[in-house]
Amino acid sequence: MIITTKTGQQFDTNQDLTSGERHVLQKLFLWESMASSVQEFREKKKAALSKGWNNSGPVVQSEALKRIILDLEAKVAFRLKTS
Repeated sequence: MIITTKTGQQFDTNQDLTSGERHVLQKLFLWESMASSVQEFREKKKAALSKGWNNSGPVVQSEALKRIILDLEAKVAFRLKTS
């Protein structure tokens, strides 16, 4: 999957992320639309990163994942601001 951030950066999840990072990202895509605050989104991110895939342990964030997550946080903030 190709992800394009608001700033125009593109990331290919197959090439730019590890399998563990992709698993975390799937969870965060869900929480992007469900979180009731940016803080809740950040807590879900922290939990997903610490548990890893099938509780396999912590996932270390690459620079690509960090940038994608920042974009998701901005989307959460915008959704909450406009609702």
